[in-house]
Amino acid sequence: MSGGLGARLRQLGIELPPPFQPVATYVGAVVVGGQIWVSGMGPTWDKEIRHRGKLGRDLTLEEGQQAARLTALNLLAHAVAAAGGADRVGPCLKLFGLVNSAPGFTDQHLVLDGASDLLGALFPGSPHARAAVAAPALPFSIAVELDGVFRLLP
Repeated sequence: MSGGLGARLRQLGIELPPPFQPVATYVGAVVVGGQIWVSGMGPTWDKEIRHRGKLGRDLTLEEGQQAARLTALNLLAHAVAAAGGADRVGPCLKLFGLVNSAPGFTDQHLVLDGASDLLGALFPGSPHARAAVAAPALPFSIAVELDGVFRLLP
């Protein structure tokens, strides 16, 4: 697969959601040096939250992975906006994920594979560092929250 992020999105038939507007005192992303730091995002499309609830109680592992994938698309939407275009967004360097988890649920790492697999398809050969953490609650009862750091391309 060749070309920048814009071409890879088109080749894979992936559409990015519109960037979700922050709901508190922060911005969606900032550019620092050669990196794009994206704030915590959830599984939204436009203004609609798509996945609410706790993994291991309300949602299955597969639903959690779908939530993580959609959340990664939101990270990319903000990265693209901050960079001034899709082809200025390089690979993800670091992904941090919180998974809204019921007591006893310990597959947070597998939930976040939904995001990592998408990023791997979009940036083949560019693995990222990652952390997956259980959270007892997340804003708006979202299933997953991710933040990330991406490389800014010239």
